Amino acid sequence: MTSTALILIDFINEIVSEKGELSSKGYTAFINKHDTDIKVARLLDHARTQQWQVFHVGVGFSEDYNECSLSSPLFSGAQKANVLKRGSWGCDFADFSTPKDNEIKITKHRVSAFFNTRLDCLLSSNKISHVVIAGCSTDLSVQSTARDAHDRDFKVTVVIDACAAANDSDHNNSIPVLNKISDVIETNELLF
Repeated sequence: MTSTALILIDFINEIVSEKGELSSKGYTAFINKHDTDIKVARLLDHARTQQWQVFHVGVGFSEDYNECSLSSPLFSGAQKANVLKRGSWGCDFADFSTPKDNEIKITKHRVSAFFNTRLDCLLSSNKISHVVIAGCSTDLSVQSTARDAHDRDFKVTVVIDACAAANDSDHNNSIPVLNKISDVIETNELLF
């Protein structure tokens, strides 16, 4: 088993699919403009070929939204809008990042994939030392997860063209910060 894992974050229908309730925030348009879905699919194929452990992490809340922070500008409106409900189509992973049976699915309730999830324990128990991260959005979930991985002493690589944001500015402004805590590369650099 390899010591590298791929962590894909928030590529869920609610956020990245055209019929998703949150697609109007700009994520779907960004993905379409930059072919992010194609790059994520290629990255996922590569990880599977290399036999990396693959983690699919998606935000979601239970029926009563009891894990949802009412003080969060990001999440406080989820219950009123009836979005990001676990078990719904919206919280299913998008077609281009559909998990296989042997891949681990994790639900998170905050921005970082590490916060109050089993991700750290699973990485450690599988002797992972290097995490490769891609996700939506670059400036929120990807950056928060990369910071947390860095502070847990993982080698961190962010595949930047397999990340998406609400707009080019949010995405591009994240790159200098990510460069300080990770190796920032493009899909082609990883695959060849």
